[in-house]
Amino acid sequence: MAAAGRAWRAAALLPPWRLQAPRRAYGAAAGAAGGGRLLLGAAFALGGGAGLYMAARHRLREHSAAELPAGTLQLTLYQYKTCPFCSKVRAFLDYHGLPYEIVEVNPIMRKEIKFSSYRKVPILLANAGSPLQLNDSSVIISAIKTYLISKNSLEEIVSFYPPMKTVTEQGKEVFEYGNKYWLMLDEKETKRVYPVKEVRVEEMKWRKWADDWLVHLISPNVYRTPREALASFDYIVREGKFGTMEGFFAKYMGAVAMFFISKRLKKRHHLQDDVREDLYEAVNEWVKAIGKHRLFMGGNQPNLADLAVYGVLRVMEGLEAFDDMMVNTKIQPWYQRMEEVIRKAEVKV
Repeated sequence: MAAAGRAWRAAALLPPWRLQAPRRAYGAAAGAAGGGRLLLGAAFALGGGAGLYMAARHRLREHSAAELPAGTLQLTLYQYKTCPFCSKVRAFLDYHGLPYEIVEVNPIMRKEIKFSSYRKVPILLANAGSPLQLNDSSVIISAIKTYLISKNSLEEIVSFYPPMKTVTEQGKEVFEYGNKYWLMLDEKETKRVYPVKEVRVEEMKWRKWADDWLVHLISPNVYRTPREALASFDYIVREGKFGTMEGFFAKYMGAVAMFFISKRLKKRHHLQDDVREDLYEAVNEWVKAIGKHRLFMGGNQPNLADLAVYGVLRVMEGLEAFDDMMVNTKIQPWYQRMEEVIRKAEVKV
């Protein structure tokens, strides 16, 4: 696993947060665009839509593995690098010092995940003695965190997160996990992790907020203008698993498609005319919730809510929306602290 430590650099005459880093982006409405398989694939490369993380957990029967020593956990993450849900999982795994392999999925063919009937990312293959497939970023995080704390097997823990079929506003059947923000701990373990009940309630509330609100602000902001949309896709094509022709069409056609999709998302989520204002309000709301007397929402160390919010926001690094956010909100000190703790954790691995 390559270290992801990033250097904060500022050029002369530029604001402190005008980063000279590779461009990153995210799209929150894959599948909403017409225009054929390539455009849809390019959109999926950005992380999928509101329903991306709503899907059933399938036991991985296609893969087998030898018995592993007690306590051994082998992890493989199937992802799109620019997907915020995948970024959440990586932030969690990195902070907890869990080694894992990454398989970058081609967003058009998706042949890397042909083994699974679940055709979206992130997918985490986890082997702690028997192979399991975990879907949904929040379920992945809750299940692995529970495994690190409890004495239960990973297979038993995963069974605590059964999928529930539901229907979206568009009439599409999807699967949701009603308890995906819960850690499945016994009373003693719960008191050790959450000495005060309010701490657990707060963490769950803000993890859900990151999925239900914050993530929907990313796409309208990074594709706000044609120029910003093209800059976003420039990074996606360079970092994603595209062929030469796929990359060419994804960059230009995808940028156009996502620019118009972002306008639809703006309307769907009732955002302000200047979508930057919604982003600024959201991150300032987060900073206010942490307060002046805590380094993180988790206190002296990040909790799962910190990691979720950080994972979502960092996919904008290097983009104009990220720079504007750093200059016009109070998020910078917290964000820098998150960068530092993640970097230190990666160094230890």
